[in-house]
Amino acid sequence: MLAKDFDLALTLECGQVFHWQREGAGWLGVIGDRAVYVEQRGEELLIPEDAAKLVRYYFALDHPLAEICATFPDDPAMQAARAFCRGMRIVRQPAWECLATFITSSMKQVAHIAQISHTLRRRYGTRVDWNGRELFAYPTPEALARLQEEDLRACALGYRAKNLLGAARMIAAGEVDLAAVARMEDEAARAELCRLPGVGEKVANCALLFGFERVRAFPIDVWIERVLREIYFPRKRRVTVARLRAFSASYFGAYGGYAQQYLFHHARKTWRLKKAPQ
Repeated sequence: MLAKDFDLALTLECGQVFHWQREGAGWLGVIGDRAVYVEQRGEELLIPEDAAKLVRYYFALDHPLAEICATFPDDPAMQAARAFCRGMRIVRQPAWECLATFITSSMKQVAHIAQISHTLRRRYGTRVDWNGRELFAYPTPEALARLQEEDLRACALGYRAKNLLGAARMIAAGEVDLAAVARMEDEAARAELCRLPGVGEKVANCALLFGFERVRAFPIDVWIERVLREIYFPRKRRVTVARLRAFSASYFGAYGGYAQQYLFHHARKTWRLKKAPQ
């Protein structure tokens, strides 16, 4: 399958999705409830023929990436990130899987988030097979809602166990309807997600960007806050988070989520020799 303006490895390693694993020359993961192996050779993706539609949708190969990147601000930091992240796309993750993963991501490194995801999948997700290998879909809200907090703490969630369990129970009970959230305007959707335990502004924006395809959403974590302060407000000590949010919403525009992910990955990979955010 032809996949122009696409870098598979970069897309999977940039900190937006956490369960894909290297397998030979490609990657092995689960999209929804289907195990999929994807290998890239130049502009071609090697995939099962009957998975083409699913893979194209998941990796957002229909996003006009060149047009999106052309909307980025013309400043040195943004253009450096654009060049570094050439071919990175925002994937369309299943909404609950995305939301739950970012609930569990608080104060965790990427490797730890992936470990938690795989543990939850193995213990409580539906098994799917790939060439005799066992893989697992992300557990549904209903599956997690039946558990106790201790069960989730045993998956290395720590204090996040209470939040994930509470969110799963609210969604399973219909108190928060993710299908309804998908139909809401951004502000209303963000407010509705923030009703869930463990979901604040940052997690809600991650869910909106990666799980609901709201490509204007601009999550501000410790990395992005540092980028904004050091690059865009270098001589101003007292810049509130509210001001950073307002600046980001206006400065980065309609595809702010893409700009955020490019800035995030570029900083995370190239600022390692400096003092990293804690």
